[in-house]
Amino acid sequence: MKKLLNADIVSTGLAIFSMFFGAGNLLYPLQVGIIAGPHNLVGITGFLITAMLIPLLGLIAMILFDGDYEEFFQRLGKIPGKALIAACIFIIGPVIAIPRIVTLSHTMLAPFIPTIAPFVFSLLFLGLTFLLTYKESKIMTVLGYVISPLLVISLGIIIIKGLLSTQLPVPSTMERLPLFFSSLRIGYETLDLLGAIFFSAIVINLLKKSPSAVEQGKNVHGLAIMGLKAGVIGVALLGVIYLGMSYLGVFHGHGLAVKSGELFSQLSIAILGSQWAIIVAIAVLMACLSTAIALSVVTAEYFQFEIFRNKLSYVPCLLLALAASMPLSSFGLDKILALTGGPIVYIGYPVIIALTVCNIAYKLLNFKPVKIPVLATFILALISYLW
Repeated sequence: MKKLLNADIVSTGLAIFSMFFGAGNLLYPLQVGIIAGPHNLVGITGFLITAMLIPLLGLIAMILFDGDYEEFFQRLGKIPGKALIAACIFIIGPVIAIPRIVTLSHTMLAPFIPTIAPFVFSLLFLGLTFLLTYKESKIMTVLGYVISPLLVISLGIIIIKGLLSTQLPVPSTMERLPLFFSSLRIGYETLDLLGAIFFSAIVINLLKKSPSAVEQGKNVHGLAIMGLKAGVIGVALLGVIYLGMSYLGVFHGHGLAVKSGELFSQLSIAILGSQWAIIVAIAVLMACLSTAIALSVVTAEYFQFEIFRNKLSYVPCLLLALAASMPLSSFGLDKILALTGGPIVYIGYPVIIALTVCNIAYKLLNFKPVKIPVLATFILALISYLW
């Protein structure tokens, strides 16, 4: 039974990694490496502080709140909490994140499937997401035993091959201190805390139903330890992959556009050669699918329990969430991101970070103030954004 529990922890850790490691995460560490060049240790340190530690805070908070994100948000009050949850769900669901994943994955996979139109690709991608997600009890198995291993293996092949065939590092004109803060900002812009809060809630609630938990009669404390161990595995693996990919940017980023959506595909094919392009395609597809699966489940459960009050079951709500993602997935996100990207990143995200810190302090140190610190953060972020 102990072996089964260990297997559950490892597979759950892999699932957490794959949930966090989405399409955008294929680009950010490469960008850091290209910008940092020979000073990559400084750059990747700044990146890891915000890209790893902030999501880890979300995981810890959800463990302390036993996977109940409603209790987490409603410390601000019932109505503000519900409003903030709704805003977060639609941002990480059909309005921003899911369509962005679909369009970015199409951009990355375009060299392999040049004849597939965006609408057809969106239909195929979201259809595959549904097939991998409609059996809710199997999600952790799919992520932990199928998608995550394929993702880690394909990324591992690319990273090892790249590090064994290094070139001269790309030049960098940035001083170390500006580089550190620039990398902090890149890690911050992953916005992975939003995913961490809701993904962790899924993981904890599914852990409660796992065979090892049921058979051993796991109490809240035992499940919390199990979730924390799995989280440490997932986040540590995330850091290792980030580190390796940043050095791919350092040694193989010559002449590549830092902001290009095809950066990962171009760099990986340059490392492996076109004959091994299938490995690149697998890495891209697994990274995109893993996060799309997690986001779809979060959105479907919100529709099921909060909007329809269990009058619709999980599967129809999942279909509705994916159907709602189709329009923007097919026609692009430029206008939506232009309108919402700045406020979400520079006003909304600091509020979520402040709430997370206050809630962790509340559970661990009985620190009760939450509304004033969060409101102060909102005001400061708003002034800073408008200044």
